Amino acid sequence: MRRTSFFLTAWTALCLPSLSLAQSVSYPSKPISLVVGSAPGGSIDIFARTIGKHLQDALRQPVLVENKPAGGGVIAGMSVARAPADGYSLLMVTSTFTTGAAIRTNLPYDALKSFKPVAILAKGPLLVTVSTDSPFKTVADLVANAKSNPGKLNYGTSGAGSINQFASELFADAARIKLTHVSYKGISPAITDLLGGQIQLIVASAPSILSQVKSGRARALAVTTAERSAVAPDLLPLEQAGYKGSAVELWWGILAPAGTPQVVVDRLNGEINKIVQSPEMRAFFLKEGAEPAVMKPADFATFIAAEIERWKKVAKAADIRPE
Repeated sequence: MRRTSFFLTAWTALCLPSLSLAQSVSYPSKPISLVVGSAPGGSIDIFARTIGKHLQDALRQPVLVENKPAGGGVIAGMSVARAPADGYSLLMVTSTFTTGAAIRTNLPYDALKSFKPVAILAKGPLLVTVSTDSPFKTVADLVANAKSNPGKLNYGTSGAGSINQFASELFADAARIKLTHVSYKGISPAITDLLGGQIQLIVASAPSILSQVKSGRARALAVTTAERSAVAPDLLPLEQAGYKGSAVELWWGILAPAGTPQVVVDRLNGEINKIVQSPEMRAFFLKEGAEPAVMKPADFATFIAAEIERWKKVAKAADIRPE
């Protein structure tokens, strides 16, 4: 029995490289589904369709974007977490994937154990923004007013636990001010109320607010990135303005179900990294308010785990809870 067991183990070890090579050569052999947890038209959907088109060209198989907007992305995540771990079901995520995991204990999946990170695509700043009718011309103006009127300045977000809320609370903590949170069902109604004067501040992603800034309807005071961003090079980062610990970057990435063969993940990662670094994609990202980012799968996994732990601490300190 021992000799048989030994030979079976040795045979398996010898076969594994061959199996991996076979998977690498044969993958993909059918269409790939890229699941997005939002309706068509948003930044994550636009990014998914653009990346999908280029990945389709590189892999010579259709990459089909599938929108599952219900449940704030949870339905999309659940569908991919439960899909076969073969590389044919992928999930498009943003920073909200980690903020949600930091505060929600009833998710139908484990944000770390149910998925295998494939590739990060891009990073971008959030913009500290007021309306053009606002008396605040600088971040210092806003902070001075907030210190004189604790809790009287309202900031809007796309919902409780959103990256907008986390970024706003980090800024408030760094500036030692008290702001009042107003939660909306999406960032668009929050922006409408900002422009109408119902709220005084939004910390919003560049894709959602930059057009209003460029048209003169809103005024951007700073960016949340640690360094100056090519998306808005004239804006000073909050960190450099003296608000230490306030740096936040919005990011986009792709996950696969846990258990997806590493050779498949590496193939996808290599192709995606080449795509996002192309001049065409650099120009696309910049237009959409982001810059390309590249990580190996293991580094992306470490990054996601660190993000979740960071947001758990922020949530506890700021008492951020899901709705």
